[in-house]
Amino acid sequence: MVGYDYELSLLRELVSINTDVTKKLGYSECADIVASEIEKLGLKVEVFDPVDKVGDGFRRPNVIGTLDVGAEKTIGLASHYDVVPAGEGWTREPYRLTVEGDRAYGRGSSDDKSAIASSLGAVKLIGETAKYNVKLIVSPEEEIGGDWGIGYVMRDLGLKLDCGVVVDAMPNSVCIGASGIVWGEIKIQGKQGHAGYPHMADNPVPKLSQLIVAFEEFVRQRESKISALDAQPGSPKKKVWGRLSFTILGAGAKENIIPSTAWVKFDMRVLPEESPNEASQEMLVFFNKIKQRLGVNASIDFYKADPGFMTPTSLPFVKDVADATAAVYGTPLPLVASLGGDDGKFFAEKGIPVVSYGAIADDSNFHGSDEFVRLKDLQGLRDVLARIIG
Repeated sequence: MVGYDYELSLLRELVSINTDVTKKLGYSECADIVASEIEKLGLKVEVFDPVDKVGDGFRRPNVIGTLDVGAEKTIGLASHYDVVPAGEGWTREPYRLTVEGDRAYGRGSSDDKSAIASSLGAVKLIGETAKYNVKLIVSPEEEIGGDWGIGYVMRDLGLKLDCGVVVDAMPNSVCIGASGIVWGEIKIQGKQGHAGYPHMADNPVPKLSQLIVAFEEFVRQRESKISALDAQPGSPKKKVWGRLSFTILGAGAKENIIPSTAWVKFDMRVLPEESPNEASQEMLVFFNKIKQRLGVNASIDFYKADPGFMTPTSLPFVKDVADATAAVYGTPLPLVASLGGDDGKFFAEKGIPVVSYGAIADDSNFHGSDEFVRLKDLQGLRDVLARIIG
């Protein structure tokens, strides 16, 4: 059995760089390490940065490594090097990999720098015996939607692939689909005034509270929508279901001022096979009904709508992935859909069959303090990817 010294060493180097998606200051340094490591494997390296197109001065290098073995088909292995901020509550240094037993702690250790290490490890293991030409795609910006990361690579650069693996998921299943997403905001207009004279103002805060409570009916309506695809292991429902969550509230500037406006932002998850526009229209119809019932001066704005995707299980590529997991783990992993969004959308919109698989265990504290990856998952991910490409 091949050990994981290479992957662990590379992961240690990657975690040591703070690639906080909100600051973007470690992007170039991390991309340089990835590019250098890909070159050491003998692959062609290209770096594409949309800095001129974005226009904000921040570098966002997308690294693409190419293994060309003269195969008929090309597979893409996509991962990302940006991470969420470290936040509070760490008992270990977030930007130093700390190995304790079977766990390696550090920000990005699971999400998603383990994927970079395992992807390169798989190519190192298989090399010229690969049955596919391989494109290693290592991008930034996944944590904020991926538009200038893998989205830029697929949409603007038009990278040509026959199939793809988004190496950014859990190790106990293979995602053949993902939920779509709709983000928006509801505003209630009132009249600003002195809190000591509430009769001279029109307070929008209690009206917004009433509206949010009334929306419980729509939450249940969304939950009644059930996908054809199974949900991830450990989910409270067998199949993927519709969801709506109110996530950010805002109103007011000072205790003694009744505000003129109160607002709430929401996150609506749509089924992999469901149109985000149709889901938005359903919400708009419900909103107008509640607005009229409550008699409030309210507006709704939908400002983000990303579709989900479904990859047919009948495709030979999906069977190859299932067979690869069976070869590594003794039995094929279940084929499910992600409850979250997925960069697979950028492949799917180009008609490229895509699955997602990774080392981000559901208890690994990804996006939380003391994030970790299990070493067996790091190794298992590498071995599954090696089986897929080899």
